Amino acid sequence: MHEMSIAQNIINLAENAAREAQAQSIHCIDIQIGEFAGVMIEALEFALQVAVRHTLAEQAQLSIHIVPGQAVCEDCGLEFPLSQRWALCPHCESMRYTILAGDELKIKSIQVDTLSESEGVQHV
Repeated sequence: MHEMSIAQNIINLAENAAREAQAQSIHCIDIQIGEFAGVMIEALEFALQVAVRHTLAEQAQLSIHIVPGQAVCEDCGLEFPLSQRWALCPHCESMRYTILAGDELKIKSIQVDTLSESEGVQHV
């Protein structure tokens, strides 16, 4: 299950960012996953629950946002929603397009609780 390695990488990246910010814990991690990224969301959610154990993110809120597919036709220039990886342009029926959104797998933001009470929650 590659979702476990994805979850571990997400938590490792978040912990590294939190340590650089001298944070005491991670408050929230927002993740963007494109609908064509090849990730099983339920499996990733389970893997994240396991991966956060005994880390700075153990109490963190984990938010996963699904990014719908979006493409631009290389022939007519139309931007259109892409509901499946292989489709026709709805205007000219070309199959030559560039995917603009839907392939991503990234950490959108990390909120941390800092050591200083005056700083509170920070985005890193």
